[in-house]
Amino acid sequence: MAGPLQGKVALVAGATRGAGRGIAVELGAASATVYGTGRTTREQQSDYGRAETIEDTARLVDAAGGEGIAVRADHTQPDEVREVVARIESERGRLDLLVNDLGGEHLTDWHKPVWEHSLRIGIDRLRVGIEAHLITSHFALGLLSRTPGGLVVELTDGTAEYNRRYRGDLGAFFDVAKTAASRMAFGLAEELRPHGGTAVAVTPGWLRSEMMLDLFGVTEQNWREATEPHFGISESPRFVGRAVAALAADPEVARWSGRTLSSAQLAQVYGLTDVDGSRPDCWRYIEEVVEAGKPEDVTGYR
Repeated sequence: MAGPLQGKVALVAGATRGAGRGIAVELGAASATVYGTGRTTREQQSDYGRAETIEDTARLVDAAGGEGIAVRADHTQPDEVREVVARIESERGRLDLLVNDLGGEHLTDWHKPVWEHSLRIGIDRLRVGIEAHLITSHFALGLLSRTPGGLVVELTDGTAEYNRRYRGDLGAFFDVAKTAASRMAFGLAEELRPHGGTAVAVTPGWLRSEMMLDLFGVTEQNWREATEPHFGISESPRFVGRAVAALAADPEVARWSGRTLSSAQLAQVYGLTDVDGSRPDCWRYIEEVVEAGKPEDVTGYR
C-alpha cells in the first residue's frame, strides 16, 4: 500500500549513517523518493573511516518501501551540491523535503577549552555543521520553494531549553555549530513562509548510532547489555526518522515553523514509538536524572 509520502521527493544530506540513515529509511517506509547523499561509497571512503556506505542506505530505503537514490556528494563543495539539486530537478522536477543532517560528529576535541582544542578540527566542524548546511539550502530551496508545502529539517543536538546552557563538555565549536542549526531553522522559516514552506530544527536524544554501538561493544540486538551509564535511555536512529516522516506527512506542519523540536516531543504528538515499542524521552531524563546525580533508572522515561 502507498504511504503518506507517495509522490514526494526528499533530499537527505548526510544519509550514510546515524540519524541521516534512520530518517532516509523511515521516509522510504512512508513511500517517499529519497535522494541520500554522503561521501562514503563502496569505492571511496571518507575521513570517518567507517564501513557504512550511501549505497547501503539506498538499499534500506528500497527495502522499507520507498525509492532510494544514492548520490556521492561533499556538501562543503558548492559545485557538488549544485549538481545534486540539478539532478533532482531534471529527474523529478520537484523537491518537497530537505533534511540537513551534516554534523561531522568525529570533528571534536572532546572536553577541551577553545584555546586547547585543535583549530583545524574546530574550523572543519563549523564548515560541516554550519557552512555546508547553508550551501545546501542555497541550492536546494529555490527548487523546494516552487511547491507549497515544502519542508526543511535542520538536525541539531539539544532542545532549545536545554541549549540555553553552555555545552562546555563538548567544547565551543560543537556548541556554536549545534545552536546555529536552530537559528538557521528559525531564519529559513521566515524566508519560506511567503512561499508556503516550513522549516524546523529537530534533535534526537542519545542516538544509538553505529558509532555508539561500536564504541560500547554492542549491537542493535543486544544494546541493553552496554555498561555505559545511562545508555538505557538511548534511542535508535529510526525514532528520529519516524518523527521527521510524521512532520513531512502532516498537512498542518506549519504550526511548528521556526521551532526546535525533539524526537520525544514529536513522538508524543504523533503517537510514535521507537523500534522496540518504547518512547524514550532523553532530554527530560538528562535534566531530571543525570544532572540531578540520581542513579540510572529509565522508569517513566521510555
